[in-house]
Amino acid sequence: MPHAPIARADAGADPYHWLEQRDQPDVMAYLEAENAYLEASLADQTDLRETLFQEIRGRIRETDLSLPSPWGPYLYYQRTTAGDEYPRHYRCPRPADGSLSLNPEGEQLLLDPNELAAGGFLSLGAMSISPDHQRLAYSLDTRGDEIYELFVKHLDGTGAVDALPFDDCDGSLTWANDSQTLFFATLDETHRPHRLYRHRLGQLGAEQVFEESDGRFFLHCYRSSSERQLILQLGSKTTSEVWVLDAESPSDPFQCLAPREEDHEYEVDHGWLDGQWSWVIRSNQAGINFALYSAPQRSPSCALPGRSDWQLRRPHDAACMLESVTLNQHALLLGLREGGLPIIEVQPAGAPSYRVELPDAAYSLYVQDSLEFTSDSVRLRYEALNRPAQIRQLRLLDGQQQVLKQTPVEGPFDADAYVSQRCWATSADGTQVPISLVARREVLGQPAPLYLYGYGAYGESLDPWFSHARLSLLDRGFVFAIAHVRGGGELGEAWYRGGKLEHKRNSFADFIACAEHLIAEGYTQPKQLAISGGSAGGLLIGAVLNQRPELFAAAVAEVPFVDVLNTMLNPDLPLTVTEYDEWGDPNQAEVFERIKAYAPYENVSAQAYPAMLVVAGYNDSRVQYWEAAKWVAKLRRDKTDANLLLLKTELGAGHGGMSGRYQALRDVALEYAFLLKVLTPAS
Repeated sequence: MPHAPIARADAGADPYHWLEQRDQPDVMAYLEAENAYLEASLADQTDLRETLFQEIRGRIRETDLSLPSPWGPYLYYQRTTAGDEYPRHYRCPRPADGSLSLNPEGEQLLLDPNELAAGGFLSLGAMSISPDHQRLAYSLDTRGDEIYELFVKHLDGTGAVDALPFDDCDGSLTWANDSQTLFFATLDETHRPHRLYRHRLGQLGAEQVFEESDGRFFLHCYRSSSERQLILQLGSKTTSEVWVLDAESPSDPFQCLAPREEDHEYEVDHGWLDGQWSWVIRSNQAGINFALYSAPQRSPSCALPGRSDWQLRRPHDAACMLESVTLNQHALLLGLREGGLPIIEVQPAGAPSYRVELPDAAYSLYVQDSLEFTSDSVRLRYEALNRPAQIRQLRLLDGQQQVLKQTPVEGPFDADAYVSQRCWATSADGTQVPISLVARREVLGQPAPLYLYGYGAYGESLDPWFSHARLSLLDRGFVFAIAHVRGGGELGEAWYRGGKLEHKRNSFADFIACAEHLIAEGYTQPKQLAISGGSAGGLLIGAVLNQRPELFAAAVAEVPFVDVLNTMLNPDLPLTVTEYDEWGDPNQAEVFERIKAYAPYENVSAQAYPAMLVVAGYNDSRVQYWEAAKWVAKLRRDKTDANLLLLKTELGAGHGGMSGRYQALRDVALEYAFLLKVLTPAS
């Protein structure tokens, strides 16, 4: 067995602070030694990793075509080709009969990320066609640090590409209706989008049109559903403000729709409603689960309605969260959250409202594509733990659905061979916590290896999703489960607030309760239970490992936010100040003690821990690589067991891991091989 690397420990409160010295030779040597130790420790899994990779790859249709999306005179679509890491982007002329039939002779290649990546890391940020369809604006991140370069490609046949000379861009690109003016945002030293610029093609430089000075607020510019307005959204975790600009007059200044008030969150869209152009506003001014308002667009358009002009369309509902609004000329679609499940309610113009009907008890559902504003249909994305993703076309007037495309699973696959269930655990304070799970039918009824996943932060909902890769575990007798703990948004805003700030410990208690429930109900047993989470979910995993390590046999933590106290004490790090609304400001004594009491890094102790695989991204701007490295170093020093502890640092990637699809599959194969090694060791 290879020897684990030993990180030197300095004296002082943070003995592994030296690992924060990016690019220093001793830091790089340590990270490379950890990577080598991982490969040596898993050397006996080499064949299994390759088997898993080929198995997962074999289920994916490597050469495939996306569903064409009509816009203006063209159909836009993507094509994947076997052996390529990224899909290519195309368009062709739109058929006169209104069908989605492609014309190969008229096909035009818009962008080939495989060529741009040249074998390295590549993340495509924005990809925005100008309103006149003559130009493509796009942004590229080639390191994984989420800092983008901006480009404009001419689609007139020359294929000429202009690199825009702007630095520190967040990757967003928004066209005005003149097809000559682009709006983009830049990042400050903490990686926060804080300035909006206006650039006119053919001119040097760009004009700054807005700056957000409050370090808690991000800015984001986008086009309204009607394509008649540009919307500038400013938001912290608890407060928002919206500025708007007529897309036909891009040289004018933005105007504020409703000045910010602390704890007032609202979002705005623009469209055709009740026979007139109107603003539609989702706001929490009447309650935490949000209500819906509308306000007619005044004439002239430069005169904006005040909050006193907002007309209530859907009142606040304490039992149902209003999550999103989609506007179309023919209908208003509301994304709701009720009983832990996503629901879409359609309000057609001049017809009764209805809810979209679906076949499964636990699922993921959202509007994937609203198509053109004048379309009589939208496209929904629907999937379940045992059902591959479907693109369903919904006819707005009567609710008729048509499955246009289902993500294929190559080789033998029968969805009915897998059972998807929803059950509930009782947390320490009596709260009922939902669990979604899936397994092969013959596996249920006896303890089995179980993979329990959690997140529980930022109000994000972990709706059940299908995974081609996961079948490799399910077909080997695993159960897969999701713990929908407080801090997420599955049961509305109150569920989110119940797992943040001073209530953060509820997330940990809920996850432990889910694990205990699955053990008590005979789904698994501690020696077969693996847990996993990433980013803020890595904090969840780190905290429960410190509290109840005996419950688990293995843990996987990806880009884990485990050094939360030290990070939140450093306002110069990316995103720290904006995170005060989620975790609290530890410069306040009470908050300091609260975070210190659960922070995974601070609370590592001399006890036995399960086998662990920890993954970091060296260029990660959200969770710095050293959080994982310091945590692993401290675990190596203090833990009392001989269980495997592995650290992998992706030296050429960021928060999302490796960028190519085959690279990502190899990472999954590594994780699964690790789990199979530590949960089913050789006798």
